[in-house]
Amino acid sequence: MATLISDTACVDPRAELAEHVEVGPYCIIGPDVKIGWGTRLIGHVCVFGVATIGERNVISPFAVIGGDPQDVSYRGSATRVEVGDHNIIREGVTINRATEKEDGLTRIGSNNFLMANVHVAHDCKLGDQITIANNTMLGGHVHIESHASISGGVAIHHYVTVGGHSFIGGQSRIVHDVPRFMLVDGNPSRVRCINVVGLKRNGIGALGIDALHEAYRLVYRAKVGPTHAAAILESHGHLTPEVRSLLEFLEAQQKGKHGRLRERRRKSA
Repeated sequence: MATLISDTACVDPRAELAEHVEVGPYCIIGPDVKIGWGTRLIGHVCVFGVATIGERNVISPFAVIGGDPQDVSYRGSATRVEVGDHNIIREGVTINRATEKEDGLTRIGSNNFLMANVHVAHDCKLGDQITIANNTMLGGHVHIESHASISGGVAIHHYVTVGGHSFIGGQSRIVHDVPRFMLVDGNPSRVRCINVVGLKRNGIGALGIDALHEAYRLVYRAKVGPTHAAAILESHGHLTPEVRSLLEFLEAQQKGKHGRLRERRRKSA
């Protein structure tokens, strides 16, 4: 099947569309856009700026990809947005291209599900197999690691890192990093327990889950620091790869500013 472009769509002749791409009614595609094999733009989708969209994505009406960053310092430079393969992007999702403050790239990985009215701000980086429910807002420079799940109506502060295999409860206010493998909920949000359901779904076995339970007890109940917790966990045979990953995340977080590992403290003069 050849590329299908609706008569009412506006596609710049300089845009690069692979075979089997479908561009539905009233879509607008800019000159610096590349769209991969089999991707479907159902209708009323806008893709602006320097934007690359991979293969077999399904993008629903009124989504806007590659719009200007909502940052007052932005001066119109050719920053980019990249979207991987096999993503589902539902109605009204906005994915802004980057500013010049990092590497000039907003990136979405592959096999993600962004539900209606999700906002992905400038310079965000999303991994793979992430689910984000309706009306969730990501501030600028947010990083979300693979296999994370975020419920609806969540507000995530800029520079937050959401760890892999974590879960965020609905309508939470996230101003600190979300540790890997944990379930976080509330306003103000806090770690409630490990994300047992998500861990099982992603193939983490009983040994890994038991070890993470013990790590959670030490760090969040007994208030033991990551270094001391590592020694205790190792002595009891609980220093699994998952626990090592969690403790590495927590140690890095402590070096950051306001509980955000990627927002570094200023060095004193």
